Amino acid sequence: MGPGEMVQAAAMARRFYLEGKSKIQIAEEFGVSRFKVARVLETALERDLVRIEIRVPAELDAERSDALRARYGLRHAVVVETPPEQSDAPDPENLGKVAADLLGELVTEGDVLGLAWGRSIITMANALDRLPQCTVVQLTGVYDVGTAERGSVEAVRTAAAVSGGEAHPLYAPMVLPDPATAATLRAQSGIAAAMGYFDKVTVAVVSIGSWAAGISTVHDALTDAERAHYAGLGVAAEMSSHLFDAAGRRVGRDLGERCITIEADRLRRIPEVLAIAGGLRKAAAIDAVLRSGLVTSLVTDTAAADHLLYSTGAAPRPALDRADPDGP
Repeated sequence: MGPGEMVQAAAMARRFYLEGKSKIQIAEEFGVSRFKVARVLETALERDLVRIEIRVPAELDAERSDALRARYGLRHAVVVETPPEQSDAPDPENLGKVAADLLGELVTEGDVLGLAWGRSIITMANALDRLPQCTVVQLTGVYDVGTAERGSVEAVRTAAAVSGGEAHPLYAPMVLPDPATAATLRAQSGIAAAMGYFDKVTVAVVSIGSWAAGISTVHDALTDAERAHYAGLGVAAEMSSHLFDAAGRRVGRDLGERCITIEADRLRRIPEVLAIAGGLRKAAAIDAVLRSGLVTSLVTDTAAADHLLYSTGAAPRPALDRADPDGP
C-alpha cells in the first residue's frame, strides 16, 4: 500500500473500529461507495494495518494527515515526521520519497503528468521507482537555464523514463525581463509544443514557496525593487510563478505575463494537483495556497502541519469545489 492508501485506510478504520460509525456514514464522509469502504477495511486487516490499534509506518502521521485533509477539504493529505535535524529547514528531504510513492497511486495509465519547478519535485523524481505509463510535461520554465539538465528538465525525463512514456521538457527560463520576451519564447516551436499539453494534464505536481530569500526561486530571480513591489501587494506565497496573499487571493498578476508557466485557470481545471511543501518557514505560504483552491492534495511534514492545524485562523473554504476566490 502506498502512503495515501495507508492514511485513508487508517482514517476509515478509526471511524469504523474506534468511533463506531457505519460504512454508509464513512462512505458519505469520504465520497466513495460503501463497497469501497468495505474493501478498504478488509485490506487494512489483511495488511496488518489494523489490530487493536491503528498502525501506519512510523514516518507517517495518520492522525495529523486526516485532520489536515478534513480542515482544507483535500483529497489526500500525507504528513511525514520532520527529521529533528531538519525541523527549521523548508521541504525536508524525506517528503520527496513519500510524494513519489503517493504519485504512484495517483497516476493511472494514459494520464498526462505535469511537473512544475521545485527542489522537492526534483527529489521526488529521483525517488520514483514505479509509475504507470504516462506522458510527462514540464509546467514551468527553469530557475537557472545553466542547471536545466540537473533540475526540472531532468526531473521530467526521469519520470518519463520510469513510466515508459514521452517527455516534453521546457527549455526556457521561468522568469523573463518583460512580457514581450516571454511572448516571443512562448511562440517558439519547441516551447509551444510542450505548452500545448497543458490542457491535457490530468495530474500535476507543484511546489510552494514563501515570499522570502531562499524559500522561493521566483523571489530570488527578481530585483530588490521588484521584490519590494510585490511584498507591498501583500504577497505571502508563490506557486509556479503565481502569487497569493494570506487569504489565498491571487495578487501581482502582471508577474505571470513575463513568466513561462502554466496559467492559473488551466491549473485549476486539472483534476489532481499535488503540492509538496514542508517546514515551519513555509507553513504560512502553504496555508495561503491551500486557501486558493488550486491544490487538491498535499504532502507535508509535522512542523508545517502543526502550524496549519493549530496556529492559523478560521478554516478556509474546502478546496475540492475548485472555485476561484477571485471571481470569474
